[in-house]
Amino acid sequence: MRSDRVKKGLQQAPHRALWNALGVTKEEMNKPLVAVVSSWNEIVPGHMNLDKIADAVKLGVAEAGGYPVVIPAIAVCDGIAMGHTGMKYSLVTRDLIADSTEAMIQAHQFDAMVCIPNCDKNVPGLLMAAARLNIPTVFVSGGPMLAGHVDGHRTSLSSIFEAVGRRQAGTLDESGLEEYEEFGCPTCGSCSGMYTANSMNCLTEAIGMGLRGNGTIPAVYSARIRLAKHAGNQVMEMYRQNIRPRDIITRKSIENALTVDMALGCSTNTMLHLPAIAHEVGIELNMEIINEYSAKTPNLCHLAPAGPTYMEQLNEAGGVYAVMNELSRKNLLNLDCMTVTGKTVGENIAGAVNRNPEVIRPIDNPYMQEGGLAFLSGNIAPEGGVVKQSAVAPEMLIHEGPARVFDCEDDAIAAILGGKINKGDVVVIRYEGPKGGPGMREMLNPTSAIIGMGLGSSVALITDGRFSGASRGAAIGHVSPEAAVGGPIALIEEGDIIEINIPEKKLNVRVPDEELAARKAKWQPREPKITTGYLARYAAMVTSGSRGAVLQVPKADN
Repeated sequence: MRSDRVKKGLQQAPHRALWNALGVTKEEMNKPLVAVVSSWNEIVPGHMNLDKIADAVKLGVAEAGGYPVVIPAIAVCDGIAMGHTGMKYSLVTRDLIADSTEAMIQAHQFDAMVCIPNCDKNVPGLLMAAARLNIPTVFVSGGPMLAGHVDGHRTSLSSIFEAVGRRQAGTLDESGLEEYEEFGCPTCGSCSGMYTANSMNCLTEAIGMGLRGNGTIPAVYSARIRLAKHAGNQVMEMYRQNIRPRDIITRKSIENALTVDMALGCSTNTMLHLPAIAHEVGIELNMEIINEYSAKTPNLCHLAPAGPTYMEQLNEAGGVYAVMNELSRKNLLNLDCMTVTGKTVGENIAGAVNRNPEVIRPIDNPYMQEGGLAFLSGNIAPEGGVVKQSAVAPEMLIHEGPARVFDCEDDAIAAILGGKINKGDVVVIRYEGPKGGPGMREMLNPTSAIIGMGLGSSVALITDGRFSGASRGAAIGHVSPEAAVGGPIALIEEGDIIEINIPEKKLNVRVPDEELAARKAKWQPREPKITTGYLARYAAMVTSGSRGAVLQVPKADN
């Protein structure tokens, strides 16, 4: 056992004294040491139940012969951080989570690990750590929130953000907004649509790192507690069989995740996280691969914000395995990939039933023939940008209009809510990329304001920042290279005509190459917005959004 290094031998007598101080018995010291990495805290609604999940995991581990020890992982609530400087700290926590988990596991020589994330950055951060550490690991999330109910309709967090725009536009009164506040988010759990948290939790099943139901069983269901106990049992079985993350996270399993992503209509943020996870196992993902998988993968689900269904309905319809079984009918999955169950993908999904053909469309009757995401490129985005095409109004799939240019999110929001954006405009928000933000803020506030102000079918938004999974509309993010490094998005001027063609995967500004070159010659880098603390270090090390915003050590000047 790895943990023998901190438990057995003459020189480990001081270590054993410290174990004794923790109340650990000699019998427990002879068992494999299992880290239960819990993202529990009292500020994130998606994490407030993780103490109960951790307790259930501990029972499962102990029952199966291991000694479980809870260690912490931090978590930011993207909803509470949204729309102010706090959002700069969201994406950057992904690497803090990975790094701190690596430090804790290596410092104490754990034999195995159960990861309990739920919200946006915790799932990829812990997957990155699992890939680095390569000890037997199972993921069990806290589960999705139940949908809210307002005026007889299911609602979610995005409904409330859009209600703010409606209130500003005068189409919703104060009492109506208060009703959304009161009933929009009714339970603990990750927000109830196919936003980033639920996207990534579903993809743990697709990639093979989570048990069936991990992405869809609601947080408040007792089945979630049972799942956690089974996760504790299963990590010990993985330990006995020596099944490790790098046996599971392979190019083929990442291809499965991309395919399921397209079928589910996941968040654009998955195109930051999957490359970062792949990077940890030495696989580099070219973002143009999105279009390859989108072209051959039908979009089978229209969950909020793309449609009127929610995670609880996906769960009732058969969950991720039912989606995967539909995909397997057209040979779209690698069925021989190993998973945490000790069985292959094909063995896991055999017999999974689609119980609701409207929530999960059959493979022969999809919502769209293409997948949920698209990669766009052109003279604005030589390295590309990403859009959730399944959540774009049909009339906005092809659009051109004058650029309305803003050098930060805050100015754009003020203009949108102030009635200064007109039908046909293309809102450009720049200097919000990984380096320029720094931290690549999510743009749920401006996209929701556009929808709420009644402009969702006539106004587009492009940014070198990114979007919440709750965003919908013609919202194109991750535009690379970003403005802060002199990318072409920095050269756009007020009134330039922006051309968006999602079916042809094009994003251009109607400006001659010579004029763009002249603007580039005059462009000067901006002084960093933040020069101290973690964000300054992050800005110095982070790469492009087109590469998953992974960190690399800056090269020394010669």
